[in-house]
Amino acid sequence: MPDLKHGDDAAAVNSLRSAVMRLSRRLKHQRVDESLSPTEMSVLGTLSNCGRATPGELARKEHVQPPSMTRIVALLEAKGLVRLEPHPEDRRQKVVTQTEQAVVMLEESRRKRNAFLATLVEGLDEEEWAALRAAAPVLEKLAHV
Repeated sequence: MPDLKHGDDAAAVNSLRSAVMRLSRRLKHQRVDESLSPTEMSVLGTLSNCGRATPGELARKEHVQPPSMTRIVALLEAKGLVRLEPHPEDRRQKVVTQTEQAVVMLEESRRKRNAFLATLVEGLDEEEWAALRAAAPVLEKLAHV
């Protein structure tokens, strides 16, 4: 079991935190649509992964309060990136789905960010690239805990 309070393990956690934050900031600058906030992009990404969701489900997945998600969804709807539809089983609720415009924008954004990362990866040697490929599933797991 790692000792996350002292020594090499603590230093590794600190280094990981710092690197992930710096890389995240650099990726955020690789946006296709500068008018969208990182939170709005994250909501669109979540909808892309799950297909459709109620605002409450989105709030839980995005770790924000429901009133905040209601505002975010309203902004995205005004920009033509999501639509609200009646819930199939509960008329009191709405279901949020992304529009074709959002799908295209997300594809462009992913393409741009992937190209940026590919450029960075080109500077790695084979051993570093192998280590990064092996770490990717672990980082994915941490991102969804």
